[in-house]
Amino acid sequence: MAENIVWSLKKFEELSNAELYDILRLRSEVFVVEQNCVFLDMDNLDQQCHHLQGRINNQLLVSVRILPPGLAYGEVSIGRVVGSPSYRGKGAGKALMQKAIEATNLLYGNQPIKIGAQLYLKRFYEELGFEQCSDIYLEDEIEHIKMIRKA
Repeated sequence: MAENIVWSLKKFEELSNAELYDILRLRSEVFVVEQNCVFLDMDNLDQQCHHLQGRINNQLLVSVRILPPGLAYGEVSIGRVVGSPSYRGKGAGKALMQKAIEATNLLYGNQPIKIGAQLYLKRFYEELGFEQCSDIYLEDEIEHIKMIRKA
């Protein structure tokens, strides 16, 4: 399934209205509805990011935003990692993160990447080369950790 995904990497201002709507809807579906987190997803950082989307038949399956160094952390970062519940367990999330790491290296060179990860996904991110670099903390009542992937 992951091999059929069509990838798109765009700056915020290059996103069409429909693409932006799809991204925000998927993030709301997962972060707000599924995970029951009441938070302001639109945090005024999206405008300064690149957005990686993965689609099949023009349906958005997965998405991340790539934050430049200094925006969330001193390092470049990958955030708002989200996948459609209907496509989980089929490799789309791993393919998304591999593409996001490639895109980050293309945009900013081979340098450390820092993320804030939900604790239950620690092993998933470790398989992609990330290492825990903080204690557990609560964000929107969900346990998180900071992780870094060395250059």
